[in-house]
Amino acid sequence: MVTDNPYRDLPAVDVLAELVESQLPRALTIDIARSALDQARRDIADGVEPDPERLARETIRAVERAAGVPVINATGVLLHTNLGRAPWSDAAVRRATRAASGYSNLEIDIDTGDRSRRGTYVESLLTLLTGAEAAFVVNNNAAAVLIALAAVARDRAVPVARGELIEIGGSYRLPDVMDVSGARLVEVGTTNRTRVGDYETAVQTHQCGALLKVHPSNYRVEGFTEETSAADLAKLAAANDIPLIYDIGSGLLDSEAPWLPRWLAGEPGARQAVEDGAGLITFSGDKLLGGPQAGLIVGSLELVSRLRQSPLARALRVDGVTYAGLAATLEAYLDGAPTTIPFWRFALVEASSLRGRCSQLADRVGGTVVDGASTVGAGSAPGVEIPTPQIRLRERQDLYEELLRQERPVLTRRDAGDLVVDLRAVEPNDDEAVATAVERCL
Repeated sequence: MVTDNPYRDLPAVDVLAELVESQLPRALTIDIARSALDQARRDIADGVEPDPERLARETIRAVERAAGVPVINATGVLLHTNLGRAPWSDAAVRRATRAASGYSNLEIDIDTGDRSRRGTYVESLLTLLTGAEAAFVVNNNAAAVLIALAAVARDRAVPVARGELIEIGGSYRLPDVMDVSGARLVEVGTTNRTRVGDYETAVQTHQCGALLKVHPSNYRVEGFTEETSAADLAKLAAANDIPLIYDIGSGLLDSEAPWLPRWLAGEPGARQAVEDGAGLITFSGDKLLGGPQAGLIVGSLELVSRLRQSPLARALRVDGVTYAGLAATLEAYLDGAPTTIPFWRFALVEASSLRGRCSQLADRVGGTVVDGASTVGAGSAPGVEIPTPQIRLRERQDLYEELLRQERPVLTRRDAGDLVVDLRAVEPNDDEAVATAVERCL
């Protein structure tokens, strides 16, 4: 019913909530409808034609998408932090679903009924894969570095090379983490050159609780450079009865695995760090490992035991779903099947096999296939480029955004006025979805 009073023409809150289609909880839909009507009243007061139904629909769609939707990653960045980094393997998803769908023996010995320590199976896999005496899991690598420093070097000095004082995304700065841990940072060497003698001087001058070596996984220092090896630092640490903590960051288990691509040469491996004598090695679960977000710690039994006894251990622990995903991921390495892990399947696919897929898609959408390069991403393997054919489209206004607004968003990237579609991190059975989305937008 239309009246001369525009305010009376507005629907009631519950009526508007019924008019709009929503998969959201009823209470949230009502709240959105109420906000849309409030805006409609302001529009009327400003002399603007109100449209509360349109506004409510747009808000609901935005909220539903913010709650989480599957995205096709056509950026060429394999570990895209904004997309959740490493996608889980099918085996990891199945294991995690089973863990989440009911009760499990997370902290109970089902043979005796006694309480047990969580994560023992994953820890056994980590020790087997790396050769370490013990292992421990926390919720990310920043937490791993934090608890390692807090447990073994609180209130003591820890020498770190100036060229290794890293900062990564989200305002993570190593000096700040060290400060929170209670360890005292002692900078040694220069930005580009640090010798073992620099560490020796620091150990002689300060009461040190540990030495810390950090792999700069998101940048490179090139040119006139020198760094001290983990093996030399481990010898120095042992001679002074303190541990070496080695943050290798990216999570490569074994740098000598025969299936590794050449472009990953020089990336440190956890097994090699153990062999070099590091007391504690920390790394991520959701980067080169290709599993769930986690901070993995391997090392000597005595040091790992100190971490388990830290007050931080309970605050930083992971849940059963993460352990389940990690277990399936690590089992793939033990089975010699790394390509069952999506990251490695994407990373190891040959450029020649991608070219045919690119040509088919380019023919449909009017693009051009060019030689390009994908990247690892997520602060891993800095400077590494993986040769990859790519599709370039002359980008018209808003094409990038329109692809993101599709029912299944397609994330691409812009470069020199072109829209670049990179299929390296796209599953082959998603090529049709990419082509359809581009055709619809064009």
